[in-house]
Amino acid sequence: MTQRNLTGVDIHIITPIVCLVCIFYTSAGGLQAVVWTDVIQITVMFGAMVLVAIKGTLDVGGVGVVLQRNLDSERIEYPNWDPNPTARHTIWSLLIGGLVYWLQANSVNQTMVQRYLALPTLRGAKWSVFLFCIGISVLYCLCIYCGLLIYARFHDCDPLQTKLAKAKDQLLPLLVMDVLGNIPGLPGIFVAGIFSAALSSLSTSLNSMSAVVLEDFYKPFFKRQLSEKQINWLLKGVVVLLGCACLGLVFIVEKLGTILQLTMTLEAMTMGPQLGVFTMGILMPWVDATGALVGGVCGLITMAWWCLSAQLAIARGQIVHPHKHLTTDGCLYNFTIADPVTQSPETIVKVNPVLHVSYMWYTLSGAVVAMCIGLIVSQVNRMRGKVHVLPSPKLLAPLLRGLYREPPHPSDEPYISAFDSKKERNNIKNPTSIDMKPINEIEEIG
Repeated sequence: MTQRNLTGVDIHIITPIVCLVCIFYTSAGGLQAVVWTDVIQITVMFGAMVLVAIKGTLDVGGVGVVLQRNLDSERIEYPNWDPNPTARHTIWSLLIGGLVYWLQANSVNQTMVQRYLALPTLRGAKWSVFLFCIGISVLYCLCIYCGLLIYARFHDCDPLQTKLAKAKDQLLPLLVMDVLGNIPGLPGIFVAGIFSAALSSLSTSLNSMSAVVLEDFYKPFFKRQLSEKQINWLLKGVVVLLGCACLGLVFIVEKLGTILQLTMTLEAMTMGPQLGVFTMGILMPWVDATGALVGGVCGLITMAWWCLSAQLAIARGQIVHPHKHLTTDGCLYNFTIADPVTQSPETIVKVNPVLHVSYMWYTLSGAVVAMCIGLIVSQVNRMRGKVHVLPSPKLLAPLLRGLYREPPHPSDEPYISAFDSKKERNNIKNPTSIDMKPINEIEEIG
């Protein structure tokens, strides 16, 4: 969307080009190509954002003017200590809900785990997490400041009301053209940053999904050992197929409204239950495999209903989030403001109070639902007399390993026997796969 606003090229032309380029270097170079291109792309992204922030701040009149205009309009707020979970942003939802969100993103998300496993040592994986947290914090602060800069620049002439921008997604491109439009080449740098962000996100997802298909779908259910060439073709085929699917989804996603809201909704459906399943695996050894599976599925169903129902209610106008005051008193061009459409009290339909809960609690809620159902199912299985064999201490968190001994494992464990060590003996190295060998903490410490 941003690329279309800045370049004037139709989105249906830009998107296939981006997808084809991404599919090519992801399938040809694998994880190594994705990582090195990410390094270049993140550099361009930071450079573009810093360029817009510096030039826009100078045009407005300095950092003090930016902060003062946002303080005067209450865009910068003091912490909200309201414990009500329906409050959209509070200190509690940001600290607790945000902590759980980033815990999932950094600990069990496939795109992150794949990069950890690609590093040679545990120490290197820990440093990568530490540096990632610093980098993402700086990037988020930069994005927040650009948001403050947008208001400071258009504080007396709201471009949404004057139809200079048709959607909130167009505010940043409008700022870029207003700030950098008269300097040859600089808008192109920002466009390069946008392309870099799109390529980085897509290539990471495609490469991660190809590894998931190989390790979690092919190896557990097919006994045939593949050669290095066959694995290469399998992974490349998965990348191409998923890339084509992403290309086709563009024609659907463009009609679904704000991309950020849609993305966070779809993520919340899976992120919470996924975190719950991993938590049961490494911190709750008394939960059996059946309980974890049923808990994860129930968490997924619950969050799917919750998130989709909330988004549907927002789309219908049944849930409305209040906006800060905006004005057009300082506009120097002609425009026409459409009369606002308001609903009468009789037409407002009440929705389930659960749907009013802030989206910041979605990930935590999904994890709690999955763990609670998993505990209940495991307890029911034990009451029915089903024997539960505790997992190996190596599979638990380091703090719990000393509390459990190595149990006698049966010859055929459900859900786990598919990953028999005999199937991992064929250790094939290729540029499009990763080495799934676990890191030995004892060797690392020594």
